[in-house]
Amino acid sequence: MEAISDRGIKRRKFKDKLFRYLVSGLTYCCLAIVFVILFYIFKKGIGSLNWAIFSQLPKPVGETGGGVVNAIVGTLMLVSVASIIAIPFGVSVGIYLADNRGRKMAGRVSLAVDMLQGVPSIVLGIIIYLWVVKPMGGFSALSGSIVLSIMMLPPVIKNTEETLVLIPNTIKEASLALGASYFRTTMKILLPTGIGGIFGGCILGIARVAGEAAPLLFTAFGNPYMNYNILKPVNSLPLVLFNYASSPYDDWHKIAWGATFILVSMVLILNIIVKYFENRWKVQF
Repeated sequence: MEAISDRGIKRRKFKDKLFRYLVSGLTYCCLAIVFVILFYIFKKGIGSLNWAIFSQLPKPVGETGGGVVNAIVGTLMLVSVASIIAIPFGVSVGIYLADNRGRKMAGRVSLAVDMLQGVPSIVLGIIIYLWVVKPMGGFSALSGSIVLSIMMLPPVIKNTEETLVLIPNTIKEASLALGASYFRTTMKILLPTGIGGIFGGCILGIARVAGEAAPLLFTAFGNPYMNYNILKPVNSLPLVLFNYASSPYDDWHKIAWGATFILVSMVLILNIIVKYFENRWKVQF
């Protein structure tokens, strides 16, 4: 009996080690793929960077040189306006879902958010084209920001909801018992307590939409000139990548690699900021 028991223990230990090594190996494979992609982008992108990319407008077809300063400004415009639209709305919906978990209406709202997260970005672009671009009579940065704000909503809503659910309900009850209103309790107690997760969700939403090109083809459209008017078409880094990478000109390919480096660096920095503030403002009780 002891020999059988020993064999069973050894077998379980072997399976445990095999599973651990398998999980670790697959994890390192995923990391290796990410690092290889980043290394290739940084290698090609750094070699394509120059001051002209950050300071000049695109050159006409057939001329060498030029930059993507209008695309950088356009990307910042689109993301900024989209954040102004999406973050207050998304945080509000997240608060509602956290307060009403288990109720029928909250379940329907949560299902709608999940469905919205799964809708392809190009489909959202077509919808906003029909709802906003056509009634306005032309492409614009505003329509591009609207479609990006819709894409930002799921991560903002979900992170807000999951963060607020982690906060013990006794804290909210204590605040209400002391005479604080629901609005004051939410603004002064719940949101500051869960600021790390909420802020992380907002940054993740921004990082997600910063590299989207498909919906912008139907909304912002692109613009070879510098434009600060949100009611006019604007260029963006994803649109530059789409147009320049598919062109037959080597000089445009070089600029596309430079734009790729800038865009990936922006997304990488945003994700690093998320991790930093999540660890710094982690909800602990």
